[in-house]
Amino acid sequence: MSNKITSQIEISELAIYPVKSCAQLPVTAAKVDYFGLHMDRRWMVVDEKGKFLTQRQLAKMCLISVALIENEVILSAPDSLSCTVKVSNLKQIQQVTVWDDQCNGLDCGDVAANWLSEFLQQACRLVYFPEEEFRQVDLDFAQQGDRTAFSDGFPFLLISEASLQDLNIRILQSGAQATLEMRRFRPNIVVKGCEAFAEDEWKKIRIGDIILRVVKPCKRCVIPTIDPDTGIKGDEPLKTLRTYRKKDKKILFGQNVIAESTGELRVGMSVEILE
Repeated sequence: MSNKITSQIEISELAIYPVKSCAQLPVTAAKVDYFGLHMDRRWMVVDEKGKFLTQRQLAKMCLISVALIENEVILSAPDSLSCTVKVSNLKQIQQVTVWDDQCNGLDCGDVAANWLSEFLQQACRLVYFPEEEFRQVDLDFAQQGDRTAFSDGFPFLLISEASLQDLNIRILQSGAQATLEMRRFRPNIVVKGCEAFAEDEWKKIRIGDIILRVVKPCKRCVIPTIDPDTGIKGDEPLKTLRTYRKKDKKILFGQNVIAESTGELRVGMSVEILE
């Protein structure tokens, strides 16, 4: 596949998740900075000890929608007034934990904390990942200097439309009445024009001026089983994925990706498979 330009493969969707584990924010274009797509997972909800909270513990987090306006993040949720947080006013540093990593976040204040605590019915606070903070990506898969913000571990997740179509066909064949949307899997980059799970074989791709390393398959947790419109958990897609996408006791779907430079990605850009 070396230096093979596959012009039929292109970006069909881009998305960010400004607040970790809250609702998706679709975009048509996004800058790529040192953390991944600009403003992706730069905010995170933590408990009173600074430990990260996600839909794994609080499924209702999927109902919190996020809007970005310059240096502000606006949170909204069903039956709640919106809450606006300004990045420029943040000063208080808090040590926080994301899986096995400890890093510094900027506390977003009592207004945001109270808003989230009331909606989630759990004492919590909102923190922001500052520009100067550094969180190294796992060196088993990354190079020294590769970084991410509050993602689970990698700056990008890539999935092909064909892979989801393949999964949905299998789900329907099992007797289910409905298919699943891509947003359940929380990708940053969705591509079309390739065969199902072609991304499993990619090692390096180029999109525009940006080279991206495809470093490992994404191990899936329970979050894709949560309906992003209701917060209710179901059996799928893990029930079906377990039948054909399980390896070493892990369910795999999508690929974790690292960019080698900054730049911009746009929906419609062609994908070149380098390796």
